[in-house]
Amino acid sequence: MKEIITSKNLCLWYGETKALNNINIEIPENKITALIGPSGCGKSTFLKTLNRMNDLIQGVKITGEIKYEGKNIFDTSVDVNELRKKIGMVFQKPNPFPMSIYDNIAYGPRTHGVKKKSELDVIVESSLKGAAIWEEVKDKLNKSALSLSGGQQQRLCIARSLAVKPKVLLMDEPTSALDPISSAKIEELILSVKEKVTVIIVTHNMQQALRVSDKTAFFLLGELIETNDTKILFNDPMDERTGDYVNGRFG
Repeated sequence: MKEIITSKNLCLWYGETKALNNINIEIPENKITALIGPSGCGKSTFLKTLNRMNDLIQGVKITGEIKYEGKNIFDTSVDVNELRKKIGMVFQKPNPFPMSIYDNIAYGPRTHGVKKKSELDVIVESSLKGAAIWEEVKDKLNKSALSLSGGQQQRLCIARSLAVKPKVLLMDEPTSALDPISSAKIEELILSVKEKVTVIIVTHNMQQALRVSDKTAFFLLGELIETNDTKILFNDPMDERTGDYVNGRFG
């Protein structure tokens, strides 16, 4: 199994507070990896480090390395915009731009130099189809994205991420603000894109991790306690704390 991202001795501080301590993990390509653990354990912080979103926070200090396709993402030669094109992000709350559905999807490709309407049309349609929302929006592409329901907005945000053809998609609790039906659609969508995209998802929902992920990593108090194939980690964890967490004894 080929790794697309590896983290080695990764530590992160917010000011004086150490939020991540010596994280070592290999993320396999074209698989779904779930990051689980109680609130404040470091999983979202780790996720945001993978495309350098933490660069935007004042007072952050990082040591160790994260390699994407064999290159350290903290290297001074790395273009952060290019990195974020390859490693896209979908947030907990849908955040469509206050513009049309079409322009939301075309925004990224335009930024990266695609100007022809015929090319943009193809990208918009294929991205919306990829995010399983084309049938619902194809007749209202010029309407505001803000007119969509929460679940539709989240699928639109996934389509927007897919439009620039990322290799990796980071998802920070993408269904926590959604109802069960919308959540099920997002889960189906996650499973459908893994042929083309490596997915790393932070979730508080143990059943969701079991349903969608191939690998699971358990974080606790800023440390990575263990990582394994999802079914093994849930059914036969190596560490007692993992067993306690996945069986609902704390967290």
